[in-house]
Amino acid sequence: MAQLTRQQTLQQKRAAYAWAAIEKVPSNIQKQYGSLVRGLPALIQSDGLGAALAFLKAKAAGKQDKPHMVAYNHITGWVQQELEVKGDFLEWLLNQPSTDYRRATTEVLAYLNWIKRFAEAKGWKDEG
Repeated sequence: MAQLTRQQTLQQKRAAYAWAAIEKVPSNIQKQYGSLVRGLPALIQSDGLGAALAFLKAKAAGKQDKPHMVAYNHITGWVQQELEVKGDFLEWLLNQPSTDYRRATTEVLAYLNWIKRFAEAKGWKDEG
């Protein structure tokens, strides 16, 4: 029973963090952000977490208001808090043993599930 309660608490923490993140997405990128985060889990599963994070960083080109950078910051913010990662998450990830890499991937996918749900609930999707 203690494990179930801990799991519920972790899910609640993910949900609360995701909701707070979603609420801060600038209105001019909400639709693009919604479309992007809906596709991220598939990208992570096909190419790997490291490649997906590198893709987000490359597409953002350092611009903080692009949906790719916003998504990258949301993912890294959660993981840095939850897995106690110091510094850049992508750099940290690339230097981890496979067990930690898999754990991080599992955590990111669970977090993205909430982000996706909330973006869909807000109706954020790019029609084009």
